[in-house]
Order: sequence, then C-alpha cells, then structure tokens
Amino acid sequence: MERITISLDEQLAEAFDALIAERGYRNRSEAMRDLLRRELETERQRKGDEGQCIATLSYLYNHHERDLAERLTGLQHDHHDLTVSTMHAHLDHDHCIEVAILRGPTAGVRRFAESIVAESGVRHGSLNLVTVDVSTWADAHGHGHAHPHDARHVHYRPRG
Repeated sequence: MERITISLDEQLAEAFDALIAERGYRNRSEAMRDLLRRELETERQRKGDEGQCIATLSYLYNHHERDLAERLTGLQHDHHDLTVSTMHAHLDHDHCIEVAILRGPTAGVRRFAESIVAESGVRHGSLNLVTVDVSTWADAHGHGHAHPHDARHVHYRPRG
C-alpha cells in the first residue's frame, strides 16, 4: 500500500471528519479511498461505454398497467445474456419494485436499462453501474486451461 499526505484547511478537515462520522468510517483513509474510487469510476464512465460492467437496475411500476409485467419479463428474456437475476417485491395494491442484477458490455447494459425504464408504466428507474475487468478462471489463476467444472467460468473484478 502506498502512503500519500494531503493538507486541508481547518474548515475542510472538520467537514470531512463530520462526513466520516456520519457515514460510519473508521478513519480518514477508508473514507478517502472510497471518495477516490467513486471519482475514478465517474471519470471512467464519463469517458465512454467501452468495456464491461456489473450493474443494478431498480425501478417501480404499476402492475395494473396493461401487459407491463409480461413486457418486462420478455425484455429480460430477450437480454438473458445481460440479466443475472431479478428480485420483485409488492409495495401496495398497485405498485411493485424490481431490482435486476446485470452484467456485460457497458453500452449494452445501458441500452437495456434505458429500454426497461422507457416502458409505459415504469416509474423511478435508476441504474447503478460499476466498470469491471473481466478474466477467465485460467487467466486469474495463471493456468492455460479452463476451469475444471465450467469452461465459461469468468471473474468480474471492480476497477480501483
């Protein structure tokens, strides 16, 4: 681990310490690492949609909207290569929330998320995306052969 030193004026240091306490960090270093990771990820995403990602897509919808549940399920099946899993919960007599775990090419994940949120009856859609480096089991373990149980075994490693 590399050590760096920064200087802050007293007012900024006090505000940072208050933020650290509010969020439950044990020390300034942990908080600073998270802030840096978040900023680096924001910059990676700003530069483009190249590469791979993992993501969560959450959205609320009115389940009485005509054929909406079927349309959403159909979209997920049409993009089974991006959809890892979904969780569904009933909020009241009319509304549901779904959370989908997605992974794949960043541009494709964004397009899929936008198509879900654009469906008539979907409300409050939000995509939380993290870029990742992808390697096979063989790459990750320095082997020239596939995973003993699954040749498609892939590792997704968050950047930063």
